[in-house]
Amino acid sequence: MSKFAMRMIGLISALFVANHALATEANSQELTQLAQQELAQQELAQQQQCSRSADYDIYLSGIHTGTMSRTETWRGKTAVVTSTSKASILGIGTQYQQRAELSWSNVSNEWITEQFHQKVTGFRARDMRASFSDNGRVSEVDVDGDIETYRSDSIALRDVDTLAIQMRELLLQGRQQFRLIRQASDAIEPYQYYVQTPISKNIAPWGELTLIPVEQSGAEEVTYYFAPEMDYQLIQARYHGIILRGLIELNHYSSTCR
Repeated sequence: MSKFAMRMIGLISALFVANHALATEANSQELTQLAQQELAQQELAQQQQCSRSADYDIYLSGIHTGTMSRTETWRGKTAVVTSTSKASILGIGTQYQQRAELSWSNVSNEWITEQFHQKVTGFRARDMRASFSDNGRVSEVDVDGDIETYRSDSIALRDVDTLAIQMRELLLQGRQQFRLIRQASDAIEPYQYYVQTPISKNIAPWGELTLIPVEQSGAEEVTYYFAPEMDYQLIQARYHGIILRGLIELNHYSSTCR
């Protein structure tokens, strides 16, 4: 074999090895980029998934009558809220359970209820299911097998848990007054809300907290107290009834949300 042929074979072999090395390096870089992208997506998913848990004491006319627990499980712009409570109301042992699904509406930039299921035993016992459509403006409510449809022209209908989350959202936006509608078991209840001057109050076990009172007027008069230092969570709610005066007060709170 001539020297020229030997050189050509050597050159071709070198080119093959070089091309193979470059291809291997490119594949390695591509795999590294894919791994980094997958890791980033996993981290983003973990950031989007979080939960908030709160426990409350329930008082009626100054007497401790029960407890309530509430958990928000978030996944991006959707959440599932579960609430349970046990209390004695007018001497009747009462248990309350609710599971609500809510999401952020890009149409109207607000939190709206998708559906909820509520079960109450004891005082005002019922089994209630509600689903919502038309961006929260229409609801179909099933209470113990009796089905009714409700409609609102301009304001979304919400369950009580989504109502509290929307109140918090409006406080974060700096709103001073607003209107919301709660879907009750046999009607829709419109409410007007007025944000009051912040106050300082000692709340165990956190000590001195700044609270923002929000007064609700309508079928039920309630004052809600939110704490900016605790991510604008609901700390207290006072029910101003004619016969009974109620209070719920936070005693434990934990969060994995940022």
